[in-house]
Amino acid sequence: MSVKRLVKELGLPKNRVKVKDQRINVAEFSKKLCEVIKASLLDVKDTMSIVNMVGKAVELGLSVDESKTDAQRKAADEIMGDIGVRSIPHYKKLNLTLQGANWKRLSKLEKEECRLKTSGDSGLEDYKCQLQEEKRQIRQEQQNSDASKGMKSFIKCLSTDDKEQRDVFLKWMKLKFNTHSRGKLSVLRHKFKEQCKKKDAKLIAELDQALVDSSLGTEHYMREMGLIYEFSIISSTADEISQLPGLAAEMLLDGYPLELLDGDASNIPERWVTDVLMELHKKVGQRSRLLVLTVLGVQSTGKSTLLNTMFGVQFPVSSGRCTRGAFMLFLKVGEDLKSELNCDFIVLIDTEGLKSPDLAQLEDSYEHDNQLATFVIGLSDATIINIAMENAAEMKDVLQIAIYTLLRMKMNSKKPVCHFVHQNVAGLSAQTKTMTERKHLLDQLNEMTQIAAQMEKKPSIKEFTDVLDYDMDKNNWNIPGLWHGTPPMAPVNTGYSEAVAHFKRNLLQTVKKDELREFSQIPEFLEMMTNLWRAVKCENFIFSFRNTLVSHAFNNLCKEFSQWDWAFRKEILSWQTQAESDILHVHSQSDTEAWNTLVSAKRIKVSEQIETQERKIKEKLNNYYRKKEKQVHLIEAFIIDAFESISNLANEINLSVNNKFDFWLKFGKQGQENESKRQIDVEHWVMSLLKDHKHCTLSEEQLTKNFEELWTGVVKQDVQDIGSLQKTGNVSFEVKGDHQLDGGKDKTTELQNLAESIIESCTQCVRAKTNTDADDGLTTELLEKVDKSLQESCKHWPNKFEFDLKLHICGIASREFFKMKENFLLVKDPQQQLEKKKTEYLSDFLYLYKQRDHSLHEATNFVQSCIKPAVKQFICGSLGVDIVEDILTGSHSAEYSSRTIFQYNIQKELLQQEDFMSFVRYITNYEVYVKDWIFQHILEKMSVDETLCKLKNNNLQVIDKKISEAIDRAAIGEDGVLLPDNKESITKLISNMRKHLIKDISVSVEAEETTLFQIQSSCHSFIKCLKISMKELKDQLEEEFSNSDDITETLNKLPIKPQDELFKRVFGCGRQCPFCNAPCEAGVTEHKQHHAAIHRPQGLGSYRYESSERLVNSLCTTDVHSDGTFRNTDTKWEWHTYKDYKEYYPDWIIPQDPTTEASDYWKYVLVQYNDRFAEEYESKPAEVPEAWRRLTKEQALKGLSDSFNRK
Repeated sequence: MSVKRLVKELGLPKNRVKVKDQRINVAEFSKKLCEVIKASLLDVKDTMSIVNMVGKAVELGLSVDESKTDAQRKAADEIMGDIGVRSIPHYKKLNLTLQGANWKRLSKLEKEECRLKTSGDSGLEDYKCQLQEEKRQIRQEQQNSDASKGMKSFIKCLSTDDKEQRDVFLKWMKLKFNTHSRGKLSVLRHKFKEQCKKKDAKLIAELDQALVDSSLGTEHYMREMGLIYEFSIISSTADEISQLPGLAAEMLLDGYPLELLDGDASNIPERWVTDVLMELHKKVGQRSRLLVLTVLGVQSTGKSTLLNTMFGVQFPVSSGRCTRGAFMLFLKVGEDLKSELNCDFIVLIDTEGLKSPDLAQLEDSYEHDNQLATFVIGLSDATIINIAMENAAEMKDVLQIAIYTLLRMKMNSKKPVCHFVHQNVAGLSAQTKTMTERKHLLDQLNEMTQIAAQMEKKPSIKEFTDVLDYDMDKNNWNIPGLWHGTPPMAPVNTGYSEAVAHFKRNLLQTVKKDELREFSQIPEFLEMMTNLWRAVKCENFIFSFRNTLVSHAFNNLCKEFSQWDWAFRKEILSWQTQAESDILHVHSQSDTEAWNTLVSAKRIKVSEQIETQERKIKEKLNNYYRKKEKQVHLIEAFIIDAFESISNLANEINLSVNNKFDFWLKFGKQGQENESKRQIDVEHWVMSLLKDHKHCTLSEEQLTKNFEELWTGVVKQDVQDIGSLQKTGNVSFEVKGDHQLDGGKDKTTELQNLAESIIESCTQCVRAKTNTDADDGLTTELLEKVDKSLQESCKHWPNKFEFDLKLHICGIASREFFKMKENFLLVKDPQQQLEKKKTEYLSDFLYLYKQRDHSLHEATNFVQSCIKPAVKQFICGSLGVDIVEDILTGSHSAEYSSRTIFQYNIQKELLQQEDFMSFVRYITNYEVYVKDWIFQHILEKMSVDETLCKLKNNNLQVIDKKISEAIDRAAIGEDGVLLPDNKESITKLISNMRKHLIKDISVSVEAEETTLFQIQSSCHSFIKCLKISMKELKDQLEEEFSNSDDITETLNKLPIKPQDELFKRVFGCGRQCPFCNAPCEAGVTEHKQHHAAIHRPQGLGSYRYESSERLVNSLCTTDVHSDGTFRNTDTKWEWHTYKDYKEYYPDWIIPQDPTTEASDYWKYVLVQYNDRFAEEYESKPAEVPEAWRRLTKEQALKGLSDSFNRK
């Protein structure tokens, strides 16, 4: 229908109609149009507001929301009616009580509890207890606060199942709040701008707070709803309060934002946010991979507008700081894009403007900006840095914050993509024209990166591109202005939307290309949020092992690495056992060159074996890091340490095996040559004696007597003495005055404890060498162990102290070495070995003299003298590995799966046993305690159900079967028929057996020759008797194993000691915290940084206050973040601030406790045994805070579980 026809149909007067002539410009036409409207209104008598036209609109058949949503409008009116004539600040104080002064005070207390900046003269632990008590009182007040009438009405209206009604209600609330506050806020903003010109900081702060207090919107009611849940008592959440997270989750799915960070209080209601997001996680079937996008920039640069345009959302926009804190909004990804983007939701985080020029002069404005920037960048997968115009000067400080954050995230393998958006840059050639500015920006970023890297002690990082993958061309975007001219009358610039759409496409395209990128699901996102916020509160950004996700991922790697480590060791140990058997049983008549050739061949072979195993583990590590599961991307920073650990493991095993080769080469050949020579002499003597008595008729008693008399003259025993240190180290070592750099009781106690710890550790080390001969190598190893212990425990000590300590330890070692020498000679000395064979030679002499058929006798001798030692060696050779395997695959396998879990179990057992001296030994001599603990655990495990006997019998069954098969195969000649039935065939039979068994056991040629000396039996008879003797040997050994109850002796005599292998698996580097003696728990063998899950009150490590001589009650995790001081031998007894502890201990990370409950375990221990620790350390009991005395054993165990992430 044309306009003219419409005018005619409606019967409009001509003076009410104006037609624009093309010759008239827009301004002149607008003026005429306004004149016509004014003239028309003169005739109108009845006027009506738009709101009151609802009824007329319905009569005309128009669809009006108000006609359908009267209940929602009335509810909004009722809430607004409560405000009445009261001021907004007064109304909020009475009706939105939870977000008032208490909430803000609680935020400050939580930060102060972490930072401890205003402790004054109070002790740090007492001050922390005061803060915790004040926090408890505030929480109690918040819990006792009732929701207002308006708040209840608000929650009721939101709780409707009709989403349309809820949406309309929120629209009404928004409209009415905006109408009510518009006038008041305009006046305050005008005053604020006036005061900013005068630069009166006090008035600016007051007006800024007035603006905050006078703002009222739906976000304040949503915040109050969250705080109602946050402070509700957990046991009472079965009522309607428990439904609030589900309600908020539904609103998130409907497109409403959730306040993540309260900008007014600078705090996060963690319980509320966590439960809301977990409800959302449940509602979407636990498919909640999140691509998190954050926009960050100076206020009024169009951050919210940019997000709104990119994704069609409605974050609030206006000039000035319109967004307070940070809000998050969830956008569900369509099914067609889920596989391409590899995520289920895009999460947008909109933040308040940073670096407000008006608030810059206020004391804490930059602190707030730093916290916010660090927090949101850390959470993000992609961060948009929004900059006004081409010049980035105004964002320089914020960019520096971003670089620090990105650098810290790099340390944790969190690598958000970073894009720079330059707003209000128009023109097609802007990209080319701004090349200089972008190059200048990159130079600034590089400069800031270098400064940040120096402060974070990361000298390898030189450029911004070392922190993240940044392309100067691809990661910079120029966006033209939104308006053509000055708003609000200026038209919208379509080029703005086109540029933003182009940016969005490229941003998502980058995500699509990165197929290996794995986005966090809601539970991981929440873990990261919790840890980031804790780090922000503590001003501590070394999250490596306080981040629960990183901790879990690292523990998983450590478990895998432990399995690879054991598989590597097990393979080489098995090979080593076989190699030892091959070398030690080479015929003595082989010349030295042949012996050396064999050992050299074995050295080459083991090097190849180790290289192969090393390659396999490195390949496993590479494959592990290629996996998407187990959050491996979080621990990429540790991959270098892991590879170094593998290389060092290979070197350690190679050194150990080659040391064995040297030992075998030195003692094995020499021993066998001596034994062979003596054996030949004895055999000649026996034959000579037989010849002399050939024509005599003597009884068996007379023959035995003659044999005994002549034997004594043939065989002599020679035992050498060992050194002259026998008298040294007989009494306890005592620190004297000339052992100290400076006098004082503290120094004496510290050195005394150190000396006793080293002596006990070295003594245990010496006693572990039970199956070796005492040589210079053991002494050198012992002295090196003393040097290492001294260097790790203190940096400065007098030469006199070191000399006396080493002399004392060598004195103890000399007596142990003498015992070892005696034992070694009993086992290896050829004369001793011949003495053991005396009975055999006598028996052979008597049988030969009487010319009897002695097949059974010789078969029995052969089995007992040759087969039995080899069988026992086979069983013992693999028994150590079998015991370790049994423990690692049994019910206690979890205890040894990683060093962290081992620490948790050992500390848990300590508390459950409640044995004071065990605590003392664990604290003061950790290495010895762990070795004893493992040994006792093995004893206990092997005692249950005769486990050790079963393991021995398993090996016996294996070797018995192989020997039986070898006998049958050896009885067949090369032509496939039985060997001839003569005595010469017995030698061939034994030779064949040795060949068939060479991979399993090695029968000593010398023992074989002794046993079969002048044998007179036939082959077939010997084979039959050999099988009978093997059956008797099997029964005999089974009985021995069953009757043997000395497990300790068995373990100590094993060539591969299971206690040593398990100790290597869980002990780690052995370093302990320099302040409290907490052991390092870093997982891989090689690591540059030491850390512990729980630190202790320093008094447990024997630290005391000099003035009062009381044990120190503070924790080092508290002290290192305070202005306190310490001194010890490492500082040469000069006072040094705890904050700068890294000057002396650069490889230790001592972060603040993540929660107040983290150290409850050791607080409880100190309280329980305070007097006894004081007596043990010759000091006075610590003054412990009253709150510590209220701790229970259950709370201590819970604190332990939480600290080690054991649920």
